Amino acid sequence: MHRQPLLTRATMSSLAIAFLAVPAMAGVVVYEKDDKKIELGGRIQIQYLNVSEDGGESTDQVFFRRLRPYIAGTVSKDWWGKVQFDFGKSIDGNEVAVKDAYMQYRGWDNMTLTIGNSKTPFSREFLTSSKRQQTVERGFVGDHNFGSPDRQLGFKLEGNNESKKVTWAAAVGGQQVDPDARRIDFDTPVNNSGDWNEGLIVAARVDFHPKGFMKFDQGDFNSDKTLYNFSLGFFNWENDGDNNSYTDADTGLATSSSKADLDSADGFELSAGIRGHGFSADAEVQIVNGDTVDGTFTGGAFLNGTTELDKYQVEGGYMFASNNFELAGKIQSLDADNYETAWEAKEISFNYFWNKHKVKAQLTYRMGENVFGVEGDDLDTVLMQWQFVF
Repeated sequence: MHRQPLLTRATMSSLAIAFLAVPAMAGVVVYEKDDKKIELGGRIQIQYLNVSEDGGESTDQVFFRRLRPYIAGTVSKDWWGKVQFDFGKSIDGNEVAVKDAYMQYRGWDNMTLTIGNSKTPFSREFLTSSKRQQTVERGFVGDHNFGSPDRQLGFKLEGNNESKKVTWAAAVGGQQVDPDARRIDFDTPVNNSGDWNEGLIVAARVDFHPKGFMKFDQGDFNSDKTLYNFSLGFFNWENDGDNNSYTDADTGLATSSSKADLDSADGFELSAGIRGHGFSADAEVQIVNGDTVDGTFTGGAFLNGTTELDKYQVEGGYMFASNNFELAGKIQSLDADNYETAWEAKEISFNYFWNKHKVKAQLTYRMGENVFGVEGDDLDTVLMQWQFVF
């Protein structure tokens, strides 16, 4: 692979990060009186992306990866609401994508009910906010494009025991799938693209924190003690049959070789994490099974109407004593029944912090091999991201 030109270009480009050296706050309360409260906030993520095929030409672009303002607040005791939009990454002709949009009841001890559009409780990597990742982009185990559920529109109940050494969540709601033979691509129903398969998802997880509660946030700003946790998760999705755009109603056969309607999917997660003294690491294994409506469909990831996505990821990093610089890395793999071989990627990331995750710049270099399971189809990717959170 010809990697040196990309590294040289990225190194020169990284000189531009200095303009973000300003302080920031996370969320601003603009009004508060009695039971009434209004909070405003958001995140800005500007990304530079350079992709190069092995021995081929490279393409690049600069864009808003995420441009997400939100408003949250309450006018009633024990109730809380939040609405968040994304002006950066929208769907087709939509200029705005809806992200979080929910109401919460917080009147119970150690338990919260969420009603609306919120994250499905599956995948440690997905549940870790995009603004608190060690590398610029999530890996296979946290990417909704590769079999990890996205936000669901419905009900979610979350809780913990008194010591918070055990936390749990369960959810049921609507979730859709963008038909694609190469993968299983989940999406929230509030941003429907028209040809997405509709269905119901049920998910649950439990997290164990033996030494005390530990957040999923990646990167450890030199805490003085070591914490760790491990998790189990499960989901099941079933097509309700209302919108199978790529299946012939009479024959039940797929009408496209590149798009196949998904009939059902289920997944299992085993993951763990550790934080302390500047060191942060996560490991996650997932198995996701999917079946197409056409039981004979073969193409992309599917063989005779079915596939099993086997995914694993290990990532970690060390924060230097100044809490300004972190060196991080990631190894990940995705295999499917109809792939020639596993799709693998290795990443190294350099992160610089002005105010922890509120203001930071990241440079990630990814070496991808056997993309979409095609042996010898390799991609090198440089990702630079500037983040401001308020």
